[in-house]
Amino acid sequence: MARIEVRAIDLKTERDAFLRFPWQVMEADPHWVPPLIFERRAFFDPDSNPYFQNAEVQCFMAFRDGKPVGTISAHIDKGYQAVEPDVGFFGFYEFIDDVDIARSLLETALDWLADRGMCRAMGPFNFNTNHECGLLIDGFDIDPLVLMTHNPPHYPEIYGQLGLVKMKDLYAYWIDIGPVPARIAAIADRFAQRNPEFTVRPVDTRNYRAEVEIARKLYNDAWADNWGFVQLTDAEFDKVAADLKPMVDSRFCYVVEREGVPVAFSITLPDYNQVVKPMNGRLFPLGWWHYLTRRSKVNQVRVFALGVAKEWQHKPLGALLYKRTWEAAEAAGMRGGEASWILDDNHNMRSALEKLGGRIHKTYRIYFTDLSETAEVRRIDARDD
Repeated sequence: MARIEVRAIDLKTERDAFLRFPWQVMEADPHWVPPLIFERRAFFDPDSNPYFQNAEVQCFMAFRDGKPVGTISAHIDKGYQAVEPDVGFFGFYEFIDDVDIARSLLETALDWLADRGMCRAMGPFNFNTNHECGLLIDGFDIDPLVLMTHNPPHYPEIYGQLGLVKMKDLYAYWIDIGPVPARIAAIADRFAQRNPEFTVRPVDTRNYRAEVEIARKLYNDAWADNWGFVQLTDAEFDKVAADLKPMVDSRFCYVVEREGVPVAFSITLPDYNQVVKPMNGRLFPLGWWHYLTRRSKVNQVRVFALGVAKEWQHKPLGALLYKRTWEAAEAAGMRGGEASWILDDNHNMRSALEKLGGRIHKTYRIYFTDLSETAEVRRIDARDD
């Protein structure tokens, strides 16, 4: 039997081999949307992605007979350490359909985390909940929407064989666009009539920097108590905002203000995966042509973020945002939209989406495994040495 070799890679010199590996696993999958290679290069560049300033990251590749057969990353997120100490993450976990390869990769990543005192590992996170995360466990026959993950159907079974255990499920709700549901319209209209101090306005993309500052403040307040929340550093937030800017369409993004003070916001993105997919990761030679000719054909959206300041979470401000977004999507000729992702125990949000006619059409799962025994053994060995 050919020996499996897993080795650490240097992102300065071996980045391309790491980021191109998913094509080997998923290129034949009709529902996979290849990422843009230039964007992935920047994302994995420690000099341009500020995430690396706030995390310890090591990427690994598996080889058999000298050929790449899998990838994984192990990372310790300093922001998450403040929330739950001694928990490390794994991600970018891709492998051919071979449990031995998957096991070798995972064990290597977990050993790396245990060596650094981590007692538990969670994943997949690419790199944390502010990025793409979760393993797709159902809905394999539907293309992922923008900034959502996709993986082969054999992955969940192999995760189970490796002893990884469910931590949380993340749901993607699909909503067909038609007339605004009467119940939501009534709630929004009644609240607006009784509370005229609350107003809704579109995001002003001409003053993008000012709008980013509003989003930064509301994001850190509204999401602070959510499971898995990692507060972005200022540099990370600026990076995310810059990456999103080309996708932000003021028709679908709104701010709720109370007497001129922002208290809620929502960001809904056109599904540019519909544009990116035929580009197969490349801008050239035909990528730009696909971008220019297909952009106007996007016919679905993704509700990327919707947050309400803690002080006002007892008010139906979400209904105001849902109604405006729905009306805009209908006017733009969108056939439907996805709200993702939603925690399985976020019953308030799930209830609101179901009142809109939403149904779960994809489920993503976060897994965990215990490392405490391994970490303790390593601490004992270190003392003995």
